[in-house]
Amino acid sequence: MRMVGGVDLVVIGADGGPDRGFGGSAHAPEGARLLAEVLPGMFFDAGAGGCRVTSVEPDADANAMLTAVRSGAQHPGRWLLVCLVGQLVADPRGRRLALVTGGSTADNAYRRGLAWDWVVSAMVHGDQEEALLLVDAVADRDTWAALERGGGEESAGELLSYSRVPLWGRIGRYTPGRRGRDAVLPGGEGSFSRALTAVLRQGLPGAPAAVGPLDLQPAVAALLNGAEPAGSSGAPGARLLVPPEGGRLLMRNRAAVRGALAGLSLSEELLAVLWRESAPTDPPSA
Repeated sequence: MRMVGGVDLVVIGADGGPDRGFGGSAHAPEGARLLAEVLPGMFFDAGAGGCRVTSVEPDADANAMLTAVRSGAQHPGRWLLVCLVGQLVADPRGRRLALVTGGSTADNAYRRGLAWDWVVSAMVHGDQEEALLLVDAVADRDTWAALERGGGEESAGELLSYSRVPLWGRIGRYTPGRRGRDAVLPGGEGSFSRALTAVLRQGLPGAPAAVGPLDLQPAVAALLNGAEPAGSSGAPGARLLVPPEGGRLLMRNRAAVRGALAGLSLSEELLAVLWRESAPTDPPSA
């Protein structure tokens, strides 16, 4: 049966394992857990009851991760959101990207990883009306260079600049070892996962009750910018992926609810009930 207004949320926080070169993924499972906890209750048209959540184990292999994405994409609905949290690696030619998976080494990380192209292809061919790929990631020196390098359609950077699905998130540069100890890691303090969930929990004062990703972006970016250790060798660069205009995905603005109830003498328990009851059971437009 079709889930009217439903959201399929697939969350992947890949732990690259003990290899020193993939320490950028150390906090990825934390970021994934946070997104899986906060996002479902924030979809305005669906609410938690209309959100189907799939969380992939941090040490899963690329096949298990791709299966989760494909499974989520096969459910008819209105939105498909996929979250990728971890460290990215480029192929030897710097043309393709993959999310590093557990047990990888410098020699096999790309071959073992979850290929970016696979994820995007599954989303493009999904049964949902709209799709959005959330990215909280870092890249080592060589992968960062591939992202920054030009070269037309055959460069990894083109996968971001001309993505076949809308993107929202942050990719930072990561240097393994002591030089990278101050880097903002995916899922850690100052990461996109932390910033987005903080903004969703706090809301946007003065904004409508329902806001889109582009409305939230300035507040999210402000938290990201404030967390960057200026001049630190661990965070010499970052690339923000800004959501496009025109999408119909709406998130609840908790500040609007608090503003409407300001001045009323209500218990925390009653406020919680009012918040739950304010969730629509059906979308404004089917």
